[in-house]
Amino acid sequence: RNWDYRYTWVRDASFSVYSLLRLGFTDESAQFSGWLRDRVAGRAGGEGGPLNIMYRIDGSSDLKEEPLEHWSGYRGSRPVRIGNGASDQLQLDIYGEALDSIFFADQRGLPVGHRGWTSICELLDWLAAHWDQPEEGIWETRGGRKDFTYGRLMCWVAFDRGIRMAAAHGRPGAIDRWTGARDAVYHQIMDAGWSTDRQAFVQQYESDVLDSALLRMPAVGFISPYDPMWASTLAAMDDELVSDSLVYRYDPGASPDGLRGSEGTFSLCSFLYVDALARAGRVEDARLAFEKMLTYANHVGLYSEEIALSGAQIGNFPQAFTHLALIDAAITLDEAIDHPLFGRR
Repeated sequence: RNWDYRYTWVRDASFSVYSLLRLGFTDESAQFSGWLRDRVAGRAGGEGGPLNIMYRIDGSSDLKEEPLEHWSGYRGSRPVRIGNGASDQLQLDIYGEALDSIFFADQRGLPVGHRGWTSICELLDWLAAHWDQPEEGIWETRGGRKDFTYGRLMCWVAFDRGIRMAAAHGRPGAIDRWTGARDAVYHQIMDAGWSTDRQAFVQQYESDVLDSALLRMPAVGFISPYDPMWASTLAAMDDELVSDSLVYRYDPGASPDGLRGSEGTFSLCSFLYVDALARAGRVEDARLAFEKMLTYANHVGLYSEEIALSGAQIGNFPQAFTHLALIDAAITLDEAIDHPLFGRR
């Protein structure tokens, strides 16, 4: 479960733009937004889509994965790999994450130009024809493509943000088609992504497995943080995925992911949990979970990917994902503390 992470993921890049903007770093956000928009405009949509999930910093994407058998890795964590085989995966969520950050930047004075808008239209037209298919998902599992609820959720986000940008600026686009796709995704998630038995939104269709990636559902505006369906989903995650305020991604035993070994709690998800608690009005629970997570940082305040049962940091270090989620959780919690009705707005 150790991978070569010396690349830029569209997902991480999008979250970086979002977090930088929330902190007020507009110049840095503009630079990163430009890089992201160049990727959106990079190639026409084929079976794999207009975007690769990851790129080298120069924008290339030849990332063939190879094991280095003569290296033992940190504390014997074999195999050591270069390249990343996940680069060829289909992960539909990246389109929502990319459009969400571009929309957020547009709202904060970094508007999309004509060529950028043309590329966005092409991307959304491709997604309208391809959103309803199995994929590998945000966690880059290697157990085959599945109908992941989080991937569909972010397709909804992509259509929603595109429609909003078109309306805000009077831009041309296939609005009726995008609206039809957005609404179809919404109804599908509510029907197939909801488990009546678990009273929760689940990781994949026809499954009862929970997934903490879905903690983002209220944050992206798909569901009210006070909706009973969300309250029961959060309660189910409390029971199954949360251990002393630390959060697992999912249960690999219940949802085989094609990988060997086990893992610790996922620090990104622990901060997503803080964000979700704050939005749901559980501010004191959010504050407690946040302050507990701060005790797991190292001596200079950095985090790895996961935390072991022993409390040790394990996995990729330092992990951008984790620190971006920390920033967002801190800002959301701060706003919730200052504004008691924050989650109801």
